Amino acid sequence: MDKHIAAHYAQDSHQPPRRLSRRRAGAVALLAVTAVAGAALTGCGSGDGKDGGDAKTAAAQNGKKVLWVGDSIAGAEAPPLGAALKASGVEFKDASSTGGGTVVEGDKMAAPLAADTWKNLAKDIGSFHPDVIAYQITTYDWGTAEQQKASYEKLAKTAQDAGAELVIVSAPPFKVDDFYKKYEGAIASAPKAAKEVADRSGGKVRFLDASALWGTDAGKAQRSSDGVHSCQQGSAAFAKWFTEQLGTAYGFAPAAAEKWATGSWTGDDRYGKLDCR
Repeated sequence: MDKHIAAHYAQDSHQPPRRLSRRRAGAVALLAVTAVAGAALTGCGSGDGKDGGDAKTAAAQNGKKVLWVGDSIAGAEAPPLGAALKASGVEFKDASSTGGGTVVEGDKMAAPLAADTWKNLAKDIGSFHPDVIAYQITTYDWGTAEQQKASYEKLAKTAQDAGAELVIVSAPPFKVDDFYKKYEGAIASAPKAAKEVADRSGGKVRFLDASALWGTDAGKAQRSSDGVHSCQQGSAAFAKWFTEQLGTAYGFAPAAAEKWATGSWTGDDRYGKLDCR
């Protein structure tokens, strides 16, 4: 990791850990999912709050495997996303990266990060054998629009060669601080480039615009105090929305939020580092 990038990540994310109340965090996450849904939660059964539940049985019926790729924003979303997908009968592997995760090879600062991502992606494909590679556009997808498109096309071909489908989802709006300011143009062009690649793919690549969930205002997008990452409630809201999108695309029924939103994932250490309360 580049030392400047590492320093920025450390400043924003490695705050003193706090001891979380798992019960309180789970309740807040469930309330957030309810609020995002815009109506009372409904589903089959009452759920016991345990991650997975009957996931093994459902997974045997479903057979889908999702590989989740992105930066530390994706990492903060991974715990509830994994819980939601597993409860829906979908195998999940978190391949997100702290201070990296990008596949865009254009910018000289981001190129080493991209090299690591491609190396790790090959290993994960070989060991996990995903049916779906889900890539969340990172805060490090720096480069020109053409470089971004070339990298996303390379990712699409990599997925296709592995027998997987590619889903690219835009990142939530986040605080553009002094570190990100000079990359603001690339941050803005990345989702447009991804959508263009998807539109030209003949259905082989899906692009999901997370502004359908978050809007475009970072102040209203349930970010943590650092303005970039999300705490349990924002991550749970994303997990519900994204699992629904995947369910529609790949033919599985998302589990009711009561089955996963108050699970053990709410006590993940990363939320302590974000000073989540």
